[in-house]
Amino acid sequence: MALLKRSSTPKPSAAADDPDGRMSLMDHLRELRNRLFKMIIGVVLATIVGLVFFDPIWDFMTGPFCRLPDAYRLGGGKECSLVVNSVTGGLFINLKVAFIFGIVVASPLWIYQIWAFVTPGLYRNEKRYSYTFLGLALPLFLAGATLAYLTMDKGLSLLLGFVPENSVPLIDVNEYLTFLMMMLLIFGVSFLLPLLLVFLNLIGVVRYETVAKHQRMVIFGFFVFSAVATPSQDPFTMLALALPMIALFFVAEGFMYFHDKRADAAAALKARQIEEELDGTPAE
Repeated sequence: MALLKRSSTPKPSAAADDPDGRMSLMDHLRELRNRLFKMIIGVVLATIVGLVFFDPIWDFMTGPFCRLPDAYRLGGGKECSLVVNSVTGGLFINLKVAFIFGIVVASPLWIYQIWAFVTPGLYRNEKRYSYTFLGLALPLFLAGATLAYLTMDKGLSLLLGFVPENSVPLIDVNEYLTFLMMMLLIFGVSFLLPLLLVFLNLIGVVRYETVAKHQRMVIFGFFVFSAVATPSQDPFTMLALALPMIALFFVAEGFMYFHDKRADAAAALKARQIEEELDGTPAE
């Protein structure tokens, strides 16, 4: 299998045993272990940085909640206060905030490690596309996470608007941080789906005709995915995720159309040249 190809230059003895330079299952698992280890180390180091700079990070993370109207805050006050309902809550808040920071900051590393694990299974002409994929993956992920951060207060405001007038919303810190982390990751990863579609098209796995034939189902699937995947599941957040994904999908679909058209023209020209050579007629 192509995915079991060796990820680095094989040693002479290994090359002698396997001229194709393929990895055994155990070597493949060891490669996966090493990649995961590097990802974990990167996240841990970024988490330590998050612990050192906890205060400004905390102010940034609570920004969406602090942008809510005063009526949704504790006791209707001017200060945006979240609830800690345990003695050890403060410690776990510090760790959780630092971990979220570590996941986002270390995203270039773990995206690269995923790419480096998959790349050896690609052919040489496919690898050049993977560099472009890697270069666009990080900006798209950060764009999705930024959109989640900017629109998060709208979703919170819509949900808290259902709280009766004689009730006080007590938002637990852990619940809020979980909500924030899920929003950032879901939006960030979702923005990578159209890019993945383009990459599969470039390596010949998916063609434009197949995608165009199921275009309505794909768009409907984006809405369903957005409704299920968003933690708040409110209409505003669902649309905030679905509409950019659909826009990116149309961009990806347009790219696939021109790529397949050019590839088909090149294939037809090559086939005609081969046919002319077999007939003994010089190719034009």
